[in-house]
Amino acid sequence: MNSVAAEGIISVTALCKSCDHCTPICPTGAITGKLGEQHHIDQKKCINCGQCLINCPSGIIKDQSMIAEIKAALTDPKKFVVVQTAPAVRVALGEEFGKEPGYNAKGKMFASLRKLGFDKVYDTEFTADLTIMEEGTELINRVFKAVGQPGYEESGPLPQFTSCCPAWIKYAEDNYPKILPHLSTAKSPQQMFGALAKTYLPQKLNIDPADVYSVSVMPCTAKKYECNRPEMISSGHQDVDAVITTRELAQMIKDVGIDFNILVDEQADSFIGQSTGAATIFGVTGGVMEAALRTAYELLSGQTLDKIELKAVRGLAPVREATVPVPIKALGNTVFPVKVAIITGTKHVGQVIEDVLAGKLDYHFIEVMNCPGGCINGGGQPIRRDA
Repeated sequence: MNSVAAEGIISVTALCKSCDHCTPICPTGAITGKLGEQHHIDQKKCINCGQCLINCPSGIIKDQSMIAEIKAALTDPKKFVVVQTAPAVRVALGEEFGKEPGYNAKGKMFASLRKLGFDKVYDTEFTADLTIMEEGTELINRVFKAVGQPGYEESGPLPQFTSCCPAWIKYAEDNYPKILPHLSTAKSPQQMFGALAKTYLPQKLNIDPADVYSVSVMPCTAKKYECNRPEMISSGHQDVDAVITTRELAQMIKDVGIDFNILVDEQADSFIGQSTGAATIFGVTGGVMEAALRTAYELLSGQTLDKIELKAVRGLAPVREATVPVPIKALGNTVFPVKVAIITGTKHVGQVIEDVLAGKLDYHFIEVMNCPGGCINGGGQPIRRDA
């Protein structure tokens, strides 16, 4: 296991200016100290989201780095080093090289990763699609259980919560263990890819899984915690060996003198790189919900989604809800109104959980993302202090 996990992902350095700006930003009350005092982070309460880091006006809150370990792997001739990149990285990485916010740097990102020495460069979108299929199918099974369909008695309870945000998962584990049966059993896209990188990929390329070093580029500091969870060992080896943020990838590119802006665009390797538009919207609030609903709708109804809009789940309000009428083909096209909620910002989820446990809410599916606006505003994204 990486030593980063034991040390804690996020920390306040001794240069703390005691301004207390970070305290109200922390969604779990993990930061101790008051105005005029050195601040500290209680690692038992911290969910590693990095929102304090990106909002610190002095830049003195840091996340633990795995760059040295990655560089060592890249120079080790025995290691086959693969990298995956999350959708939210491509529209933020360009900011580190003078591009306007929202610039799609995907092609130059893939080119730079190859120049850094990675043996295979993949897009996490493929396993984002896998997550959608898993969560959508699981939701269907839970719905069938709720309507009394035989054969689904062992399915989980409703509502089903999404499970792809590691900060949200740690929050639920630490504070509301009774809600855990409601969480989807699907791994996050990062961890699904890591499992494939240490099982399916070595089989196809005739490589020993022990020689594969799996790296991910994420917009999220909590992914560094997630990759070190002890259960993430599908092949008997750690599924994802190391995580770097969007900021850290930019620093690695600069450190070796790559001129990012003149790179010719390249494509990701296609071995496990195919994906759909559903995966692309994963990085914004409501995106996971919309993609999973579209999957569940088509599987339940047998109808295509060409003319079905799910705009009700989009937006930036901290808590949103919508009802989607779904005709269930297996039940004679009986319409089942699927009620969903979208929560962006962990500080808004506590009351919803308490109401769910008390039986006060009749939601069927709830998406939770810790960072405001979703992964696109994750703790590992570029920091704009001039905005």
